[in-house]
Amino acid sequence: MTEPTHYASEYPEGKNTLSEDQAVLIDEVIDDPHAPAFDFTVVNDERASIYEAILGGREIAGLPYTVAGRDRLVLLATSVFPEYRKQGIATELIRRVLDDVRARGKTVTIMCPVVRTFIEHNPEYTDLIDPEHPGVAKGHR
Repeated sequence: MTEPTHYASEYPEGKNTLSEDQAVLIDEVIDDPHAPAFDFTVVNDERASIYEAILGGREIAGLPYTVAGRDRLVLLATSVFPEYRKQGIATELIRRVLDDVRARGKTVTIMCPVVRTFIEHNPEYTDLIDPEHPGVAKGHR
């Protein structure tokens, strides 16, 4: 077993390190910005507060959130089933979630370092970050 990659991420509560799973997804967002090999559907399950990536009737990835007031979502943690990692799924899921947030006229607070890293590498989404409640200060390094 290899040592997990540690990135310094600043959280409101102090410093944390990422899990190996988060590090893999961050690497995907940084290294693999192209469209995924799979044509999946993104569904916003508002009752469960999660955006789900669905392929063939099966959830392959998710991005849970909490609702903070009428105009803001707190994006919590991107996850992708291991067999679908390193294929652009996390990148495309985050892109579609942020596009939906924009279309709905909302802002985001980012608690997920994978989402933070995505935005750092796709600055056209920076305007979606709530200025009063930005969340995680850095996605990586």
